[in-house]
Amino acid sequence: MGAEPGAATRTPFEWIGGEPAVRRIAGRFYELMATEPAFAGLRAVHGADLAPMRERLGDFLVGWLGGPPLYFQRADARCMGQTHAPVPIDANLRDQWLACMERALADCGVDAALRSQVRMVLGRMAEGLRNR
Repeated sequence: MGAEPGAATRTPFEWIGGEPAVRRIAGRFYELMATEPAFAGLRAVHGADLAPMRERLGDFLVGWLGGPPLYFQRADARCMGQTHAPVPIDANLRDQWLACMERALADCGVDAALRSQVRMVLGRMAEGLRNR
């Protein structure tokens, strides 16, 4: 997924490859969370069944990256702050989430320049959700 002519005028959603690519990223994120010891703390704050979260994260990322606003069309959609308020999010958990997402993006072949941009914005969002 290297940079192509016109990449600057496309949304990140289009640059990544649309909904199928975003769904692969969400799937890889939860696969890593479930299997990598480095993300055990992150896994511990999730329920036993990761499938519903995988779907919601995929829906959220599709819209957040510039595609259709699937998450916000869901009957169970809530703002990120409200959704994460009950979860004790400290700097360590924030960093695990970011590292897991960075790895999922890289493993799914997202261009390094786009990964850098996404990481910066996700970092600010993750810091905003920190409550410990």
